[in-house]
Amino acid sequence: MPQRRWKTWTLRGLAGLLALVLLALLAAWLVLRASLAQLDGERKVPGLQAAVTVARDAGGVPLISGASRADLAYATGFVHAQERFFQMDLLRRTAAGELAELFGPRALPLDRSRRLHRFRARARLALERLPAAERALLDRYVAGVNDGLRALQAKPFEYLLTGTEARPWSAADSLLVIWAMYIDLQGNQVPRELARGWLRAHSDLAQLAFLLPEASRWDATLDAGAARAAADAPIPPKAPAWWGAAAGKPIELAGAAFADSVGSNNYAVAGSRSAGGAAIVSDDMHLGLQLPNIWYRLALRFPDPRGGQRRLAGVSLPGAPPSIIVGSNGQVAWAFTNSYADLVDLVALGLDPARPGQVRTAAGWETPASHVEMIAAKGAPAERFVVRETSLGPIYTAGGRQYAVHWIAHDPAAINLRHMELETAGSVDEALAIAAVDGIPAQNFVAGDAAGNIGWTIAGLLPQRATAPLASSFPLEEGVPTWSALLAPQRYPRVLNPADGQLTTANSRQLMGEGAALIGDGGFDIGARNRQLAEGLRALGSRLDLRQVHAVALDDRALFIAPWRERALRALDPRALAGQPQRAEFRRLLETSWNGRASVDSVGYRLARNYMWALNELLFGRANQAIDALEPKATLATATTRWPEVVARLLDTRPAGWLPPGHADWRALELAAIDRVIQDLTEDGEPLANATWGRRNRAAIAHPISMAVPLLKPLLGAPADQLAGDSNMPRVAGPKFGQSERMTVAPGREEEGLYNMPGGQSGHPLSPYFLSGHAEWVAAKPVPLLPGAAQHTLRFLPTSPAAARAPAASR
Repeated sequence: MPQRRWKTWTLRGLAGLLALVLLALLAAWLVLRASLAQLDGERKVPGLQAAVTVARDAGGVPLISGASRADLAYATGFVHAQERFFQMDLLRRTAAGELAELFGPRALPLDRSRRLHRFRARARLALERLPAAERALLDRYVAGVNDGLRALQAKPFEYLLTGTEARPWSAADSLLVIWAMYIDLQGNQVPRELARGWLRAHSDLAQLAFLLPEASRWDATLDAGAARAAADAPIPPKAPAWWGAAAGKPIELAGAAFADSVGSNNYAVAGSRSAGGAAIVSDDMHLGLQLPNIWYRLALRFPDPRGGQRRLAGVSLPGAPPSIIVGSNGQVAWAFTNSYADLVDLVALGLDPARPGQVRTAAGWETPASHVEMIAAKGAPAERFVVRETSLGPIYTAGGRQYAVHWIAHDPAAINLRHMELETAGSVDEALAIAAVDGIPAQNFVAGDAAGNIGWTIAGLLPQRATAPLASSFPLEEGVPTWSALLAPQRYPRVLNPADGQLTTANSRQLMGEGAALIGDGGFDIGARNRQLAEGLRALGSRLDLRQVHAVALDDRALFIAPWRERALRALDPRALAGQPQRAEFRRLLETSWNGRASVDSVGYRLARNYMWALNELLFGRANQAIDALEPKATLATATTRWPEVVARLLDTRPAGWLPPGHADWRALELAAIDRVIQDLTEDGEPLANATWGRRNRAAIAHPISMAVPLLKPLLGAPADQLAGDSNMPRVAGPKFGQSERMTVAPGREEEGLYNMPGGQSGHPLSPYFLSGHAEWVAAKPVPLLPGAAQHTLRFLPTSPAAARAPAASR
């Protein structure tokens, strides 16, 4: 009897515990649901000129219609806040150096690096310079953001999990979002100059010219100039003293994980080659991938100043001033890739113990201004951080030396709202003129219009250099910056309606002739991706439709890696295979598990790629180690993306003076690289045949809050899909880096436009739009660019009775 009673009470206790757990889960679910966006209904809004509708389709993509651009700015801010506020918060905090306030002391190192630039103070000054009309539009967006945040029934779930509060939005925050993109797109230029400076200090001039070629045989420039190949610089008789693998350090194939994370493709086909007569513009911007996706897709409709209706379609950046970043206005379509223009001078500063607190530039001795920045950190006292700023820029210390960071992002003109002028551009000529005065990080700007014209220029600020651009690619030892003024818009290089009817850019060298010096080289890609893009587009011929053009960005042919496979096969001759079963298996897989693509089931692709990176460590290992000590995470590949061309020349010519220590000959070096790949891929006991590219190239796309709460990663992440594609081919794909969107559109024919992105519209895991579209992105099945039929409609009504009767713009 006591035993039965004990069992009864045990069962009751377990049932009660289970009920408590279920109640807790229900409560958590209800709290999470309370922070979902409002999709339907009506809201009264003071200050609206007329009614505004937000009609969302089945994927959550809105068509926002209203009677004025200011009203649409308000509605855009509202939906951005409700769907993406935490993403917006991270962007402003990334630029301002305020992440520790959310994540605690572990974020302090990153915050210190950002506070160096004092972007929040710069944002306040930039606001004062905005024209009244631009500031008014920005203020309406900010009002929408804050109303959208307040309208949530609970604060966004991320703040519940971190135990923090959602701080209201400000106009300065929107400018900080643009500076966050400066950091993302240009932040590698200081490490690059330091890496190149180390090489200059440890190599003679002939060695340096060979190791740091200015162009590669892969370059396919817009001016069809003959690229100065790496072979132009002779191979010196002797390698530098640092040459070879790092002593006492095992070879690491870190680069084989996913390297060369430079990205974006954009291209245009002229109307002379399109089936419909309008230009076709395509864009896939390669960025770090997370949930939610960086872009928010939408369409806007409002009255045209000429009396008609204007419809914009494309992507916006939540938090940034309310404009279409890339897209189409019905007459002109435009697209971006990062220009990799040289936009930073790292100026060495002179010091003298007899002049404490002072530094010397070419202009003489000066006392840097000191700015005290207090960095708040959750759960810890605020940290006092002092920024010392010279007339050339803030002081950065590396390798025991002090440098002034002379960065174009610090210029008062770095940010403006003139990007919005593209919304009313009527031709490519107009669009190119607007691009030259756009206050954004310098981009390759490609545009096409409904009449079939296409053009390229640089959008964003460029410096007007007083010295040769090559000099600015290294730390400047004389204390003299290479520029002190901005390039006049009328001097910007441009290409209009080329004879072959196409334009392509992919982060590599754009020009070889006139105009190249105006851009400089801030870390151009090696050029293989752009060449493959250009040749693939040219091979399509004429009378092209949007699907044909769109598919060019999905090209995963391994044209860049194929020569490395051939080199490995030559090294694995019968003598190399004798008594070496693993090498024999390596060769078999290179031959049989290779289809010429970076496909998920290919073992041969992964082996050939890793072989190239193993050679990198055998030849540059000591340099990689020393450069990393100077600037963490920087390597020789930071100094130049063209290093594979250097290695290829050495393997093809086999100069005795460049054979690294520890190897009998160049063939032994190649076999050592192959053995290292075998060791790396089999050390966990897996057979080499299991080492497919797809097993390595798995998506790891997740909400950033999952790093703070790892247990929630299954709820906050996308499936670990195996991804075809890689760097150095149009279909760029890595676990956390790749095509953040794919868009193809002909202006005036937006109904035929195509689109993909890796995440959905919402940043909320309980929203049906959290992962909407992800499966189509993985499978490369484009969806329509324009929103579909309305499934939900939210209406904003003015408080004024007269304004309330004014209709929203018709669809």
